[in-house]
Amino acid sequence: MRILGIDPGSQSTGFGLEEEKGGRLRGIESGAIRPGRQKDFLQRLGEIHEALSALILRVRPDEVAVENPFLSRNFRSALQLGQARAAALLPAVKAGIPVFEYAPRQVKAAVVGYGQAEKEQVAKMVMLLLGLSEPPSPLDAADALAVAICHANRSAGRRRLRKAPG
Repeated sequence: MRILGIDPGSQSTGFGLEEEKGGRLRGIESGAIRPGRQKDFLQRLGEIHEALSALILRVRPDEVAVENPFLSRNFRSALQLGQARAAALLPAVKAGIPVFEYAPRQVKAAVVGYGQAEKEQVAKMVMLLLGLSEPPSPLDAADALAVAICHANRSAGRRRLRKAPG
């Protein structure tokens, strides 16, 4: 199973592709889409959408996992993050790929064991869990891989429950 993790943002949207075979995870590709702050907000949304559309066509994930936005005290920031999230998820929805959502604390707890872990801790654990030679860079890519790891762990648990006699 191929899982594409997405960490949405209007200035940097992280992505990470993992493959799960026989209960083992392997990192395949990760990075970040950075449209540039100098561009108009709507142009950035379009670039995020186009880049993820092309990525999905190229890597053909079976499922997509996305980090839910955190609560923000700044209404404008929260609104822009929601719009960036929609631009990032639309390609998966249009392709008919199932999308699963996880809260940031849930992702951190699944990867680090602590829901308030720092981004650097998450990156180091992602490196260890996927057997990478160095932490993924940028941190948005590490976060996206962490979302995919969280989903893989949750999916494996659901599959085991379905197989259990009872």
